[in-house]
Amino acid sequence: MAVVMVATACGQKPNTLTETQKAEGWTLLFDGTTLDGWRNYNEEGLTGWQVVDGTIQADGSGSDASGYIVTDKQFENFHLSVDWKLQTGGNSGILYHVVERPQFAVPYVTGPEYQLIDKAGYETATGEKIEPWQDLGVDYAMYLPNLEGVKINPAGQWNNSEIVFDNGHVEYWLNGVKTIEYEAWSDDWFERRASGKWENAPEYGLAHRGLICLQDHGYPASFRNVKIKELPRKAGVEKALFNGVDLSGWVVYGTEKFYVEDDCIVVESGEDKQYGYLATREYYDDFDATFEFNQLSNGNSGFFFRSVVFPPAMVNGWQVEVAPKGRHSGGIYESYGRGWLFQPPVEHLVDGWNTMRVKVVGDNATVWLNGVEVTNLTDPAFNERQGRLALQIHDGGGIKVLFRNLKVTTL
Repeated sequence: MAVVMVATACGQKPNTLTETQKAEGWTLLFDGTTLDGWRNYNEEGLTGWQVVDGTIQADGSGSDASGYIVTDKQFENFHLSVDWKLQTGGNSGILYHVVERPQFAVPYVTGPEYQLIDKAGYETATGEKIEPWQDLGVDYAMYLPNLEGVKINPAGQWNNSEIVFDNGHVEYWLNGVKTIEYEAWSDDWFERRASGKWENAPEYGLAHRGLICLQDHGYPASFRNVKIKELPRKAGVEKALFNGVDLSGWVVYGTEKFYVEDDCIVVESGEDKQYGYLATREYYDDFDATFEFNQLSNGNSGFFFRSVVFPPAMVNGWQVEVAPKGRHSGGIYESYGRGWLFQPPVEHLVDGWNTMRVKVVGDNATVWLNGVEVTNLTDPAFNERQGRLALQIHDGGGIKVLFRNLKVTTL
């Protein structure tokens, strides 16, 4: 992918765009005068940050648990450019794809971070050694940068960082030099995510869209020339969710039984007879999915969409019901929320194998059962969330359902 790095033209006033930049689609996230469009994470107001001499400035009162400001607007695919300046020993960061929910106390459990730090000054001031995965320019606790050939200006002087997120292809740049390049949600990415700091943060890095965030980590930091160019989504990608052999690409939550037998995913009650979930390791926002299911015993299951996981076995989101006859298969239920949103008035479930199609676009969800449209529901809340797909095992025991031919097309 060819990327043209943006730079402030010689003599160009900070926090402005040239006519060429405007024509290319760049917009400012900071006007140089106000903090309009920014607020504290998970809050409506803004404290601890101010505008000083045409810069966004953190006052240094933040900590690991506080001091984060986010944009009002969410971004999906983008090219972001930010000038930044730290004081001696400073520690800060730029985060993206940040998700706001009360259950997420801090933004870094969802959004990746481009680390900003004055390593030498920090180690001298604190006596703490900085690990490589914490150093300047890292994709925090994930990917290390190649800083060969990069001229890094010292604390008290301006540097420029750029982040390109293009449909999962990620690039980090520092002062005009590309330092990191990787594919989000690849096998390599998931291996790194599971083996380090994010092992117990199940939603880290999965969001396809979210807020831009600046961090006050207890040290004054300044930002200017905060510019972004949105990039188009590449839709229409068809993917098999199940390879017919194993549960690659899926994650089990809870102690119930999920396994593969005779080219099918088997969802079965275990000894604990509790709720259990088999969730995709990736998020799916707008999609068109199809699958077949066969209820061998009881059959109380479901197909979740735009759902998030809270271990050990709580999934918050929307469920397309897969249940015994007379129990509203194809209807939509909001888990840990409002309960039933729609129950189909006519039964279209048959004995043996059934085919379900679920299409979710923006605030609309449409469900077909055995070729018949049974649910067409528009709900503004759908558009407020993103998340995984998941198969459920209900509590109570005695349940066994088969799933096969699970496919999804991104929209």
